[in-house]
Amino acid sequence: MSDDGQIPLFEEGVAAGFPSPAQDAIDRTLDLNELCVRHPAATYFVRARGDSMLGAGIHDGDVLVVDRALDARDGDVVIAAFEGEFTVKRLDKSGGGVRLVPENPAYPAIKVRPGVECSLFGVVTSVVHFFRHPA
Repeated sequence: MSDDGQIPLFEEGVAAGFPSPAQDAIDRTLDLNELCVRHPAATYFVRARGDSMLGAGIHDGDVLVVDRALDARDGDVVIAAFEGEFTVKRLDKSGGGVRLVPENPAYPAIKVRPGVECSLFGVVTSVVHFFRHPA
């Protein structure tokens, strides 16, 4: 990171190695908000807890970027409040009903039945996954 807080972005892909750290090799800087946030007023971040979404690449402690401005579609990963508890699951609208489906076979899908309290609180658009959590 430079003194002005800008983080360099190397546009050239990395197959196996590291791009030259030379200043003239930097294509531009990258703002993670620009990359991950489409609707700033409707976006929030939330930390994932548990292992029910491992198959979707969401691990315990990851930071999820959630956009409330998007209409949730079948197959989207969503944040939902089900019977007063927040959860992150894949939305399944197939088969004439609605289910919240985990991405780990150790957990059952949640069938949303009529009259059961369930609200969607946004669509997960990005995941910040740490290989090594910051201290």
